[in-house]
Amino acid sequence: MSKPAGVAVAGVVAAIVVFWLVGFWAGLLVLVGVPAAAYLLLDPSQRRRLRGISRKQLGR
Repeated sequence: MSKPAGVAVAGVVAAIVVFWLVGFWAGLLVLVGVPAAAYLLLDPSQRRRLRGISRKQLGR
């Protein structure tokens, strides 16, 4: 299994566990809010660099 596939499987498992433990809406808030908060914590130059990178290049 490739690294991106392993990360995807881990994400699905984490989502199932979070939904089961805290409920659907709280789990959805966590799964959407954590990446959004991480993006907002980046410096403007880091955000600009991240927007310039294609999705295919992110996994490398």
